[in-house]
Amino acid sequence: MNGFNGTEVTNGLEPIISLNMADQVEERLRSYFKQQGFVPGDALPKENELAEALSVSRTVIREALSRLRMLGMIDSRKRRGMILTEPDVLSGLDRIMDSRLLGDNAQKQLFELRLVIEIGLSDLLFLRKSEKSLKTLDKIVDEEEKFALSPKDHAKYDIEFHGKLYQMTGNETLYRFQKMLAFVFEYAIQVTSDLDEKSRTGAISHRDLVHILRHGDPEIFRNAMRQHLEPYYNQI
Repeated sequence: MNGFNGTEVTNGLEPIISLNMADQVEERLRSYFKQQGFVPGDALPKENELAEALSVSRTVIREALSRLRMLGMIDSRKRRGMILTEPDVLSGLDRIMDSRLLGDNAQKQLFELRLVIEIGLSDLLFLRKSEKSLKTLDKIVDEEEKFALSPKDHAKYDIEFHGKLYQMTGNETLYRFQKMLAFVFEYAIQVTSDLDEKSRTGAISHRDLVHILRHGDPEIFRNAMRQHLEPYYNQI
């Protein structure tokens, strides 16, 4: 017969997390919406019906619903009551993406995330690029080469150039996320502040990237972007 000592038995147990009533109701409602197959736009039961079904007060129901409303999961519509809505996945992040709210380590991690994402943009760019968008990149590069005299100037054109790349992917979530990450370019200035202009630019320039977008392929562009971002990788 197999025997177990106390340590072996308890090793497989997870601690119980204490939930207050509103926590439990919020969790139960999430499960209910999924189990019942509700989709965005569907009308939901009224507050009093939910309170009665869960045997809790309407105050508790309102607190749980308020949390779901803040997450963008539900909304109230005239003559329809509460409906299930599609959450905006970036709305919560947008409120905290501020260098004044985030420490150096958080900014560093976000900047590293930006580097990883940009190397991965390649396939979408080649699927959705257009001559019009490439001409916009040409214009940004022309202005950068003519007017950028300081690291701060280059950071401004860097934001504009890479922001256009995100926009060219046709993925609105990616583009919004890039705009939210704009403040981490200040971090980029800091990590490359001791480098000369040639070292800060890397082996591949913005103009090189545009040329590859016109005449290369996704794999060449992916490798070129990695080289373009090399100075940052070397600093982190």
